[in-house]
Amino acid sequence: MTTDKRDRILTREVTVTQIPSGDKQTLFANETVFIHQVLGGSYTIQTSTGLYRLDGKDADAIGETVAVQTVTAATLADGAPDPEAIWDQLRKVFDPEIPVNIVDLGLVYSMDVGKQDDGGFKVDVAMTLTAPGCGMGPAIAEDAKGKILLVPGVANADVRITWEPAWNQSMISEEGKMKLGLI
Repeated sequence: MTTDKRDRILTREVTVTQIPSGDKQTLFANETVFIHQVLGGSYTIQTSTGLYRLDGKDADAIGETVAVQTVTAATLADGAPDPEAIWDQLRKVFDPEIPVNIVDLGLVYSMDVGKQDDGGFKVDVAMTLTAPGCGMGPAIAEDAKGKILLVPGVANADVRITWEPAWNQSMISEEGKMKLGLI
């Protein structure tokens, strides 16, 4: 994967998520973009019209290699997904404006695995955002859900955004605080 931050030319049309509104937009082939950061398989890019999140599945449009996302984790004896593998996947989810994953930011309040009536397993996650007005909430939740569904044994996932308790900087892990220069 190329990680330099030089300008790129889009080779095809892509759907992106505008930052911070969370609105879907279309960027067209031959448009110039600048890569700001690559985190969790997603790209934060800038055009003359603003900042956007580009999904890793569209990395080829900016000359990057599309990474195949697989999780090689064993299921538990009863076929349930390994909770640590789920947490590992959540650590691959980033707010596109903050270079710290949602777990280390303290945004994930709970993660529960339950057996469904059909015998499959469902993962329920309750998370928050750093600010109530963040339009990226649905995009971040969808990214988390997609990554959770890659874990062997997960049949369904629900990522719910909650505002109780209100998030504050004391919820950031020590590792997250170091990355942000807070300690």
